[in-house]
Amino acid sequence: MSKLRFRVVETAFKKKPVAVAVPAERPSEYFAKYVFNKEKMFRYLPSKVYAKLTDVIDNGAPLDRSIADEVAAGMKKWAVEMGATHYTHWFHPLTEGTAEKHDAFVEHDGKGGVMEEFTGKLLVQQEPDASSFPNGGIRNTFEARGYSAWDPSSPAFIVDDTLCIPTIFIAYTGESLDYKAPLLKALRAVDKAAVDVCHYFNPEVKKVVAYLGWEQEYFLVDEGLYAARPDLLMTGRTLMGHDSAKNQQLEDHYFGAIPSRVAAFMKELEIEALKLGIPVKTRHNEVAPNQFELAPVFEECNLAVDHNMLIMALMRKVARNHGFRVLLHEKPFKGVNGSGKHNNWSLGTDTGILLHAPGKLPEENLRFITFVVNTLMAVYRHNGLLKASISSATNAHRLGANEAPPAIISSFLGKQLSQVLEHIEESTKDDLVSLSGKQGMKLDIPQIPELMIDNTDRNRTSPFAFTGNRFEFRAVGSEANCASAMIALNSALAEQLVEFKKDVDELIEKGEPKISAILEVIRRYIKVCKPIHFDGNSYSDEWKAEAARRGLDCETSVPVIFDNYLKPESIRMFESIGVMTKKELEARNEVKWEMYTKKIQIEARVLGDLAMNHIIPVATQYQSDLIDNVYKMKDLFLAEKAAKLSAKNLELIEEIADRTAFIKEHVDAMIEARKVANKIESEREKAIAYHDNIVPMMEEIRYHIDKLELIVDNQMWTLPKYRELLFIR
Repeated sequence: MSKLRFRVVETAFKKKPVAVAVPAERPSEYFAKYVFNKEKMFRYLPSKVYAKLTDVIDNGAPLDRSIADEVAAGMKKWAVEMGATHYTHWFHPLTEGTAEKHDAFVEHDGKGGVMEEFTGKLLVQQEPDASSFPNGGIRNTFEARGYSAWDPSSPAFIVDDTLCIPTIFIAYTGESLDYKAPLLKALRAVDKAAVDVCHYFNPEVKKVVAYLGWEQEYFLVDEGLYAARPDLLMTGRTLMGHDSAKNQQLEDHYFGAIPSRVAAFMKELEIEALKLGIPVKTRHNEVAPNQFELAPVFEECNLAVDHNMLIMALMRKVARNHGFRVLLHEKPFKGVNGSGKHNNWSLGTDTGILLHAPGKLPEENLRFITFVVNTLMAVYRHNGLLKASISSATNAHRLGANEAPPAIISSFLGKQLSQVLEHIEESTKDDLVSLSGKQGMKLDIPQIPELMIDNTDRNRTSPFAFTGNRFEFRAVGSEANCASAMIALNSALAEQLVEFKKDVDELIEKGEPKISAILEVIRRYIKVCKPIHFDGNSYSDEWKAEAARRGLDCETSVPVIFDNYLKPESIRMFESIGVMTKKELEARNEVKWEMYTKKIQIEARVLGDLAMNHIIPVATQYQSDLIDNVYKMKDLFLAEKAAKLSAKNLELIEEIADRTAFIKEHVDAMIEARKVANKIESEREKAIAYHDNIVPMMEEIRYHIDKLELIVDNQMWTLPKYRELLFIR
């Protein structure tokens, strides 16, 4: 095995950049080449069908099933011309990944041959096995039927020879079994609620769109080194490994020159992403060695989520072409920065107004303040839920480790916006607003410059930071489906905007002028949500104590954090706006707890295997070599001198014995603890048992393995070390 390590290291060092075939056309010409977008729809669909379908896409009009056959015919014609031979319903089950079952276009022609067919029925609906995906008990194993249903708002696309149709995934009884269905409902809810509030300022607004710009961080590891690390292969992270002498302490990797092999990978990834209509824009080295980042242009939220899931699959595929494996785990290496996926989120209208951006006129700035304060209220009221939406067994390694926001949701606003809110809070409505006939409104709010986006420094410790014209949800993990965070955030805001309109309308009905009523409610909200506002260092112990005093959710146990989904206020919120029912929420939590348990279970089993079959045999062999050396010293030298010369080796022999004994003892104890935990029927209690008992054992075992790595002869150590995994590129 040690020979394998050195062989793959030698091979990795010799690898050169793979040549990438660059299209002759400019990117703008091959952008969305493999996407059935509006331009393709216009070419391949009858004009009436095109008009109806674009109305569905742009305005959320109900889908007319009567046009399905004609859409399917046009879509198939385009796909076949592009070389497609199969089609699939592409959906997001509760696995953090995607799923697809490919069917050929061919059907029997009734004459002993076949013909290519793709009907409206096949486009609109399929029946994947709903019992084979996580469902939280909604479906029994003997109840297989589930449905995938076409999502027209996200365009179909071609990967290799398969036409992929984005769909939702629901149970036979109607409950959602995926991320897309509740996301679409949440986006519809925030659209309706935000439009109603917009009408206070802009009556012509008909639609509000949620926008998302994700930042995908990842690591690249040479595939040979990856294959020689069973823990990476099985769990996505290194379960052991001592720090490299050099890691990121020189701060020389961030934004540094991109290594040539990596640059070739990035070039191919960008080309393929653009062909799939993913508007990738930014690429650079991240902070940790062999860590990188990719980010697109902002898009409509549902489409952005689809594109993120697609880009993660594409990254894995393209990396193989270049002799790499991509690591999307939030913390693949201990001691260096983990990977996140900052979700930059904002709302905009169909009339071109960005609702989280300041304006030039007083009324525009009041609208800006209205949406900022309501967002803060939503985050305050549901701060535990938002934390639950980004929590997982993998993200737990990253959050709060002085590299990512802590597991306490707070919001950074910056000095200027904070001062504006303080001014509104401390003023009376008479101080703030006066109406003077035709001259309109005089609003006493300190000037908000147009360049507010650059007015204040950023706060990297804040989980939910205002960054000038959007909020940046920084706590989302690199491996996660963005939909989880976006469902919680947009749903919470939808509920909050409904409450806001109700509160304002009550004052207006009592005779209060509209502007005064809005300001009165906003002033009240600023006071209520003050605990969520924190502009300081969120890493500090003082903030943790302060957050607890403010009543924010400070829980750090992931299985317990998931309880936030089932709090009465969460259930009430999701049900009131029609996103998810109590039954669906209960089922999702069962999946979350089960997923947490299984991930820790797999890690514990892999760690036990590596400890007993790799680490201890190697350490024992080295110990035997040291013992042999001690005996030979006794034969060569007088007893006193031999003892002096062998003293260090004797210390090492004893240390190896102590550490291997500890590892053996604790691996056995961990196995027994798993057996006890596995007998617990409640998925919640089982997950808690794994968190409280198994995870600490794994850390203790790792500590002693990492110490052995420093002792054992490098030539004997079987697993590629951090210096090789992080610096061979």
